[in-house]
Amino acid sequence: MTVANNLKRPEPQALASTIEALAARFGNRLITSQAVRDQHAHTTTWLEPQPPDAVVMAQETADIQDVVRICTKHGVPVIAFGTGTSLEGQVNAPAGGVCVDLRDMNKVLEVHVEDLDCVIQPGVTRKALNEHLRDRGVFFPIDPGADASLGGMASTRASGTNAVRYGTMRENVLALKVVRGDGEIITTGTRAKKSSAGYDLTHLFVGAEGTLGTAAACSFETVRGACQATIMAIQTGIPLARIELLNAAQVRACNAYSKLSLPETPLLLLEFHGSESEVAEQSKNFNEITRECGGGEFTWTTRPEDRTKLWQARHDAYWAVKALRPGAGVVATDVCVPISRLADCVTETEADLERLNLLSPIVGHVGDGNFHCSVACDVNDRDEMARSEDFMHRLVERAQAMGGTCTGEHGVGQGKQKYLKAELGVEAIDAMRAVKQALDPQNIFNPGKILPTV
Repeated sequence: MTVANNLKRPEPQALASTIEALAARFGNRLITSQAVRDQHAHTTTWLEPQPPDAVVMAQETADIQDVVRICTKHGVPVIAFGTGTSLEGQVNAPAGGVCVDLRDMNKVLEVHVEDLDCVIQPGVTRKALNEHLRDRGVFFPIDPGADASLGGMASTRASGTNAVRYGTMRENVLALKVVRGDGEIITTGTRAKKSSAGYDLTHLFVGAEGTLGTAAACSFETVRGACQATIMAIQTGIPLARIELLNAAQVRACNAYSKLSLPETPLLLLEFHGSESEVAEQSKNFNEITRECGGGEFTWTTRPEDRTKLWQARHDAYWAVKALRPGAGVVATDVCVPISRLADCVTETEADLERLNLLSPIVGHVGDGNFHCSVACDVNDRDEMARSEDFMHRLVERAQAMGGTCTGEHGVGQGKQKYLKAELGVEAIDAMRAVKQALDPQNIFNPGKILPTV
């Protein structure tokens, strides 16, 4: 898919002066080779790659500040890069510019177990953080599937399989240090769990604890039954730690890719946290609900290695879909609806896929009404891509008509800009433009993302 690009690229002399200044400051940490630039355009999204003009490997906050100051002086865009797992073109460079790669800023600076918080650099990934925390008896709960960087997860307000109990990045980020457009630093908050001091800058920039557990799988006759069980569990207050939906097509894909033998019907993967008696009570209550909704018996996994295997299969869902159709691309998208409309939205979406003759397994963090479609398609087949784009457009319109949103966690990036007006209205978009203008008057930070072109 090609996205309209009305952004003006920097003048050649301005770009040359920028790269010269960056080379003097960073030496061989400034990279301009085509291969590396291409690696810093999109990685897993289906949008057309738009590489930056140069890449700087940042190692400390001062590096970021200097990149921003140099680029601001010459009016050159700056795009931050974590691990490249975003799905809506967030790391593309539609107006060229300089990509700041944060992978080397990967230190866990402080851990305060008694306060249940830590201080990290933006390039730390969620798996690395949890490996660091493992021996302390705590963990970081936000788990979007990909081993994304925490900086990237904050910037897209990521959530994932644990969101139903532990919230999203919005609820788990206490404070940020943000480099402004002039290269100076804003500190948005403190380590206090709450504050009423001034504007809530932390959640302006975000976009917005745990024990061992027991995992289970439960099969259902229909997707609607699985969704209804989820709705009833949430409404009755069962404290689920995780609850994930896989439709029959996704279960088949996971069985084949991850060498599992799950029943190939709509499936809920669940995890309960707490003491042995608490877990027993939670699972008993949920089992009663599943029977009302056409669910079968639980398949329990109490051993850590079995539980890990089950959740790893869920995390590998994207690759399982790719393996269903070797050589094809995967067009991934997501929406989120009020939980009361979840069953309707998923059921209508499956019917749409059948009508359009498209292969798209469905997975969802259904505890908060969010689900994902991964269309396996030949990106060179115009007819199939037209049907895929029609499907995704109808999916967004369906979610919005049900009081939902065009994206629960993938973000807007380039791919979903056109849906913001219908969802939020012109006035809200104008307010966003005013914020962008106030904080980035030269529009050098990741231009061409989120806000629709005027």
